[in-house]
Amino acid sequence: MVYTYYKEYCEDGVIRMEKIEVTSGVYYVEIPEANLYVLCGCPADSVKHLMKRGLIVSKEKNGVTFETGPNAILLSDVPVQKGSFSNLAEFPVLQMFYRQGILLPNHPNNTGIKPMLIGTEDQVNAQSQYIYRGNYGLKSMEEIHKTGVPDDCAQDMFRLKLKFAFDNIRETEELIDFRIVREDPVELRGGVTIRRTAFNVYEFSYKDETVPVDLNLAPNQKYEPSYNLGFHEIRREYFSVIHIGEGDGWDTNRPCMGSILTYQGKIYLLDAGPNILYSLTALGISVNEIEGIFHSHVHDDHFAGLTTLVRSDHKIKYYAPKLVRVSVMKKLSALMSIKEERFERYFKIFDLKFNRWNSIKGLEVMPVFSPHPVETSIFFFRTLWGGGYKTYAHLADIVSLDVLKGMITDDPKKSGVSQEFYDNVKKIYFTPVDIKKIDIGGGLIHGKAEDFVNDTSPKIVLSHTSVPLTDSQKEIGANATFGMEDVLIPAQQDYSMRSAFYHLRSYFPKASMHDLHMLMNCPVVSHNIGSIIIKRGIVNKDIFLLLSGVVEFIDAETDIRNMLSAGSIVGELSALSGEKTTRTYRAASYIRALKIPSDLYISFIKRNYLYDTIRRVLENRRFLQNTWLFGEMVSCPIQNEIAGIMTRKSYAADEPVKPEDPPALFIVEQGKINLSSGGSLVAELHSGDFFGEETILFDEPEMLTAVPSSDAKIFLIPKEDIDEIPTVQWKLLETSKRRKIAPRARNA
Repeated sequence: MVYTYYKEYCEDGVIRMEKIEVTSGVYYVEIPEANLYVLCGCPADSVKHLMKRGLIVSKEKNGVTFETGPNAILLSDVPVQKGSFSNLAEFPVLQMFYRQGILLPNHPNNTGIKPMLIGTEDQVNAQSQYIYRGNYGLKSMEEIHKTGVPDDCAQDMFRLKLKFAFDNIRETEELIDFRIVREDPVELRGGVTIRRTAFNVYEFSYKDETVPVDLNLAPNQKYEPSYNLGFHEIRREYFSVIHIGEGDGWDTNRPCMGSILTYQGKIYLLDAGPNILYSLTALGISVNEIEGIFHSHVHDDHFAGLTTLVRSDHKIKYYAPKLVRVSVMKKLSALMSIKEERFERYFKIFDLKFNRWNSIKGLEVMPVFSPHPVETSIFFFRTLWGGGYKTYAHLADIVSLDVLKGMITDDPKKSGVSQEFYDNVKKIYFTPVDIKKIDIGGGLIHGKAEDFVNDTSPKIVLSHTSVPLTDSQKEIGANATFGMEDVLIPAQQDYSMRSAFYHLRSYFPKASMHDLHMLMNCPVVSHNIGSIIIKRGIVNKDIFLLLSGVVEFIDAETDIRNMLSAGSIVGELSALSGEKTTRTYRAASYIRALKIPSDLYISFIKRNYLYDTIRRVLENRRFLQNTWLFGEMVSCPIQNEIAGIMTRKSYAADEPVKPEDPPALFIVEQGKINLSSGGSLVAELHSGDFFGEETILFDEPEMLTAVPSSDAKIFLIPKEDIDEIPTVQWKLLETSKRRKIAPRARNA
């Protein structure tokens, strides 16, 4: 990473304004004379990046220790870039409130100046509601009751929520100042103004000096984690726990608390914290391999990775009590300014019942309500084996018993909890299991290791902390390193062969069983990260069915770089056409693949009368693989299906492209298309670009005007054929939001 500094000096040599590039898409602008310190861009873990760069440090004043840091946030014009959230202000605001002390009574930094959010009206309003939901979750007894919680339980939950909120659920506007940027410069503080000069580009001004800030990610940029992870090759066990995060929202060196559960070789996530894609890739797991997620609650350190899971070519199963799921939907809806129902476009929902064992094809899970400011569930997992059940408990997030005890009240009209509630929580915490992972973050809303000193579970893993374990904590529980696996029931079979059969059967549904078994008799090979699997410029002698991990394909001449996930076939196009491959394929993680000789593969295709069919869609599929929309994380069977149904239309120059009925997505094959709104140019589209996403996403869309500037050929894909592909739906939504605001930015 090359860090960029931009400084403006006063006549006496004092720094007037300073801009520091913190990481990709994130800058820090300091204007000390105006007491203004602006975090520009706030993707996941932006606070951790500020800490790593030394822009947040600890200080002491009047005997009080606190942190420095930003007191304002400039938001991106769009909520998502490159598939990841761009505006996650929850933790930066919490850092201002509590770690800087801006909100704490009698704190030297509590001067009456509130944190500030700066940006477009759409994004400021979205952040206001998103932060509100992050603070409180469901905001009333009525919202809680609508999730199916009985009246008496809803009342207990709301009393607890009020106690955490100090009896005052406050609107975001009471805690934060907003500055909405429109056409003219807007004053921020102390004579500092800001204006928008282009889409996602801003300019700060102070005393006739200016500093530009561009929040757009470059073509090959993406938001980065604050830590480095080693690469691991994990084994899919019968029942095991893989530890993928033991830190919290402030730990600069580790991912946030989370785990992976393997059951009969299938992969389940326990929460999805920031940069979860980086963690999965480091373990040699692609998003398409995720069977489901068990979700505990809506705080960003457990929520921010949801965008990763929608980058799958199938709906990942979402497991949570309805109480938790509804709060998650409301927060995502606020953050993205979308309807709550859209959540079902991305996930296959399974609502779990509290306090009972829910069976998921032999894996049993019991969610239990956990005291926390937002609706939260801890999870107990078990599966039957010789000698009884093997069990794992995932306790994130919990509260210390001292804090909970201080909430006890006999008055049911007051905020707090009853003695019975406290006793039940304590009993649940101490339930003995084979392995138990617990939140020991401390403070007012997290757990404490010392509460578990007498826990009889054979193994306790201490998690959700950013500080080293003390000696007394080390006597209570163990710490885990990234990628460490606790095996409760070892596998006696190689689950990769089950994956091989599943992928081959989905790819060739009409092929004979004996021929499928012939292919499955080919060797399974492993490749280390960075290994070249197929090199550009050869006619490859083997093709590879990817069973696990991620493969990157690169075409430097056309500047195309996409990721292939499990289920993809690598090298098939060259083998079938007999032409030299125009791409290089390399392992982006540890991978396992079925290695099939090209001549055997072609014989298999011909024996099952598939050769003509596959050849017919070959060019269409080659085209799809080169597009951003379908070339990344969409497996070969789905690409084949799309390639087989897409149709081509030709348009003359200046001939408007009209919406289809029924709706269809347009992808430019040849030529140039000018996309405009209200007479303002939104984008110039070339081969591989798409338009018409409004008709796919919305029931009553207003399609942008599309007019070829030259003769053009365009592929049409029916709406119904892409409705069930989450990664495509998410990319369409990201593009739609960018195009919606682009004309306004140009006219600003």
